[in-house]
Order: sequence, then structure tokens, then C-alpha cells
Amino acid sequence: MTTGPIRNHVLRMMSFMLVGMLTQTLYALVDIWWVSRLGKEAIAAVSVASNLMFVVLAVSQTLGVGVVALVSQAFGAKNERQVQYLFNQAQAQSIAAALLFLLIGYAGKDYYAARLAGDAITAGLASQFLAWFIPAQSLLFLMTGLGSALRGIGAMKPGLIAQVGSVLLNMLLAPFLIFGWLGAPALGVAGAALATFLATLSAVLGLVWYLGRASTYLRIDWAQWRPDWALWRRMLSIGLPSGAEFLIMSLILGLIYWVIRPFGAEAQAGFGIGMRIMQAGFMPAVALSFAVAAVAGQNYGAGHHQRVRQSFTESAKLNIGFMLLFTLVCQLAPALMMGWFSSEPTVVTVGADYLRYISWNYVASGLIMVAAGVFQGLGNTLPSLLASASRLLSFVLPVLWLAGREGFQLHQVWIASAISVGLQMVLSLALLRREFRRKLTAPGAG
Repeated sequence: MTTGPIRNHVLRMMSFMLVGMLTQTLYALVDIWWVSRLGKEAIAAVSVASNLMFVVLAVSQTLGVGVVALVSQAFGAKNERQVQYLFNQAQAQSIAAALLFLLIGYAGKDYYAARLAGDAITAGLASQFLAWFIPAQSLLFLMTGLGSALRGIGAMKPGLIAQVGSVLLNMLLAPFLIFGWLGAPALGVAGAALATFLATLSAVLGLVWYLGRASTYLRIDWAQWRPDWALWRRMLSIGLPSGAEFLIMSLILGLIYWVIRPFGAEAQAGFGIGMRIMQAGFMPAVALSFAVAAVAGQNYGAGHHQRVRQSFTESAKLNIGFMLLFTLVCQLAPALMMGWFSSEPTVVTVGADYLRYISWNYVASGLIMVAAGVFQGLGNTLPSLLASASRLLSFVLPVLWLAGREGFQLHQVWIASAISVGLQMVLSLALLRREFRRKLTAPGAG
């Protein structure tokens, strides 16, 4: 990706990433669509429990971003031995993280459900869902270790095939395990999580099988699994700011679930469905972020600084087009999309209002993601973290103040969120411009 048109490389990487991300989003959409047949408490329970996914994303990003940055730079410099070593170190690191998350998750799942759920019924259902959702999320660390190295060398197809296969299996298993079709156990919300666990496990096993047979020089070498603490610290130092961004996102979502508890399970269910729809629409921006990280990283490693700048420009143009289209859809037909997942009027109204207000920040959110991808490619994600942390001041504090006032309404939360994202975009782009001046040669010189 160090030669040829930048836009073509970005679009190629994005196309693979987009299909993969869409399949991951389908996990959430399939779960919520089937679970909605169990009632608003079940929807709220799965929504509250699934917020834990952002904690997983925070940790997996911490692991994966450093791997992508270092592998793409080593690959761009044609250092195959270093790429192989980084790959094996990444596997050891991801397995350690998976085991730690599994232990902590099971120890705190009941407390987590009780603190965020709007009522006792919702809390009980959330705990049931987490019993299988936690091990399913643990497997995502293994997917990160395998997929990040492949993404760093530009090999997108294996991960895509694994993800598509797993989502198809999830779609097949979910109704049987939720409702007990054809004699299968009727597990309710727990069945949705079990289906996700089995599907994710199949994806991990598929990638391991591929690496054992493929011609790529990425090979599992147990001798290289002994922790290289200096390298681990380096990978984590690159990935930690990016992971912290997802942790901040998890905290913000947790705050929202907490402040809207007085409005009941209907409000939490409406917000949960609206979030799933928004996440689905954001997939082009997320895919662009991952794509530009690899493209910028390889060109930065090869010393092609002007191409790094071009990778941001081309990705930003594509992002604006995608996000404007999604904004228009959410302005014109939010209730129609909500109606696919729930027939309860209050749930639909809450979700539709959320989408209508929050869609005003879609373009800004997409630009933030693209900038974050470039920061990853440059190997410095701290500026992106600083921009995300700004929302702790511009969103969290105002919402806590509003929630304590008489006459507090849900739409005030959505407006505060949209404004805070706009401010974050301004800061993120300013920091990216500063990073370009610090690390890249003048246009035309690199």
C-alpha cells in the first residue's frame, strides 16, 4: 500500500473491514430482534448487559492498535522476521487478557446488572444474559490477536470469512436457543448469548486452522510466546490511549443508562435499540478508521509522508458522504427503523427521538474516527485520547447537572451528547494537524 492511488487502497481495505464490521453488528441486531419478542424488560436487559462490550472493545483496542501499528510499520519496512515475532507476542498477550477478563467478568456480573438495570426483573435477565455473553466477549480478545496482525499486513480476507461464517451461525442458532425450537432448550435471553458464544468460538477456530495451512509467514511459534515485557509495554503504550477512548465511551453509555433509570424499562429499551441502529449506520466510518490506520502506518513506515496526509484527506471525504446519507435516513425515518425491533409505542418514541437528535453529530463522529485511525498509523494515539477525554467535561458534567434538576427530560441528554461530539471533533482535528507538523515532512518533501 506504499504505491498506487491512496483512495483505491483505502476503499479496498474498507470494503473488507466494512463487511466484517457489518457482520459483527448483525450479532447485536439479530439478538435484539429475537429478544424483542420476549418483552421490553428483555430488550432493556440485553441492552444494559451489552454495554459491557465497550469495555471489551477498550481492552481489545489497547491490544490490537499497538499490534496493527507496529506490524504495518515493520511490513512497510519489509522486516518479515519482526512481523512474525510481533504476531506471536500478540497471541500470548491476547490470551492473558481473555483469561483475566473472564475471571473479573464472572465475579462482578450480578453487581453490574443490578446497578444499571431499571428494575429487578431487568437486572435478573441481564445477569442471565451475561452468563454466556462474558465468555463470548473473552473470545474476542483471541480474534483481536489473530486479526490485528493479519490486518497489519493487509490480509483482510481470512478475518472476513471467519466473521461472515460466525454471524451466519449465530443467526441460525439464536431462535433455537432462545425459544426452544425443534426440541432445543428454551433459554430466553441466555440463549441469545450462548448462540453468540458458539458462533464466536467457531470464528476463532477457523482462523487458527487457516494460519496452520496458509502460505503466509504468520505462524504460531510457541518459543516466541514467552512475554517480551519491553515489547508488551511498547504495544500497550501505543494502544492504551485508543483503548481508553472506548473505556470513556463505556462510562458515558453507563452514565446514560443510569440517569434514564427513572424513566423505566421502556426508556432503556428505546435507547438500547436506537444505539444498535446507530452502530450499524456507523460501520462505514469504523471501517474507514481501521483501513486508514493500516494505509497510513505502512506509508509512514516507508517514509512516504505525503501519502499519509492523502490517506486522511481521502478517508475524510468518503466519511462525509457516508455520514450525510445516514443522517438523512435518521431524520426522515427513525420511527420506521425502530418499528423493526419493537411494537411498543413508548419504546419506539424514545428510540426515534434519540436517533433524530443524535444524528446531527454523525459527520463529526465519523471525522473523529478517521482522525483516530491516522493517529494509530502514526503510532501515537494519545492526542485521540485527549480529544475523547474532553467529553468527560463537555458531556458528563452537564448531564449530571441536568439530571439533578426538576423537569429533567430525555431529549436533554441527546442534545448534550450532540454538542459534546462537535466539540470533540474540533479538538481532534486540531491535534491531528499538530501531529502532522511534528512527524511529517512538508508536503511534497516526503
